[in-house]
Amino acid sequence: MYQSKFMNEHTEMLAEALLKLETKEECFRLFEDLLTVRELEDLSQRLEVAMLLTEKITYTEITQKTGASSATIGRVNRALTYGADGYKMILQRLKDSGEKND
Repeated sequence: MYQSKFMNEHTEMLAEALLKLETKEECFRLFEDLLTVRELEDLSQRLEVAMLLTEKITYTEITQKTGASSATIGRVNRALTYGADGYKMILQRLKDSGEKND
């Protein structure tokens, strides 16, 4: 079983809360209360950068498309290469659910 280096009673509560969300509307309601606009934009941007990196898009093209800095792109790339596979897992699930909706 995977053991996160970030796991503690507070992050466990956050994970449990996220798992309780049932609709996109519920997600956006929690996002509005939990995150600043900038934090939500940053998280969304990182996910988009991860998707583009897995599609072998260049750093320059990713910067032009998303506005992400090379530092952000590098951070996401390191997570894709050496991380806990969270990006890979969720991107695959998004891809799989998109294929079912086609």
